[in-house]
Amino acid sequence: MSDEFTAPGLELFHLPPLFLDGPAWLTKPVLIAILSALLVTAFFWSAFARPKLVPRGMQNLGELGYTFVRDQIGKPFLGRHTDRWMGLLLTVFFTALVWNVMGVVPLIQYPIAANIAFPMVLALTVYVLKIYQGVKHHGWSRFLGGLLFPEGLPKWALGIYVPLVFAEYFLNSLFTHFVRLFANMFAGHLILAFFSSVGFWFLFEHLTPLGSIVGIVGVVMTVLMTAFELFIMFLQAFLFTLLAAMFIGDAIEGTH
Repeated sequence: MSDEFTAPGLELFHLPPLFLDGPAWLTKPVLIAILSALLVTAFFWSAFARPKLVPRGMQNLGELGYTFVRDQIGKPFLGRHTDRWMGLLLTVFFTALVWNVMGVVPLIQYPIAANIAFPMVLALTVYVLKIYQGVKHHGWSRFLGGLLFPEGLPKWALGIYVPLVFAEYFLNSLFTHFVRLFANMFAGHLILAFFSSVGFWFLFEHLTPLGSIVGIVGVVMTVLMTAFELFIMFLQAFLFTLLAAMFIGDAIEGTH
């Protein structure tokens, strides 16, 4: 038995390849990401492959999810374009949600979004679509002109305004889009690992009268933080998809 408690750290996120002689890219996060994609696909297939006039079972859940994403995420930012983009919004929302929830699933317990590469790929996809839609609907000159050179702005202010808006629209928006999701899942996973380690170590590795109290506190905090983390997981998937809808809607309608 260990004589000192060692708090979990960054080693939680440094996962080696699954097989000794296998490809370096085939790690636990990649495997969970594939499983997540299969789960999302299976869910919507079972919900809408054979839709009924009176929905039951999985179709009920599917329609509930569809309605939530359409009314709470799509319509406020995409308006009349919402239906066209529902496939993307549903995919982004449920993919991010399942990625996050994997952090509290027994035997898996790893939120995919805690690995920065995964939310970055989703954010880059939205970023490319945002730029493409802006150019498609307005052309490069109108798209960039309306964004960087708004009417009525004094010429002396352009030297300050243009670099700030350029950095915000083309750099900061992308960075904050994926970092917000990554940072919340990274921190949440670390906190859950800490409290669960405290509970396990003081109840099984270093059992003393005082240690048992600390261990019980660790277990209680693990349960409470897991409940709170589930809320954060849903909230971050919602906010990530909300920003995706906002970025694409701004590109289509034009930034004023």
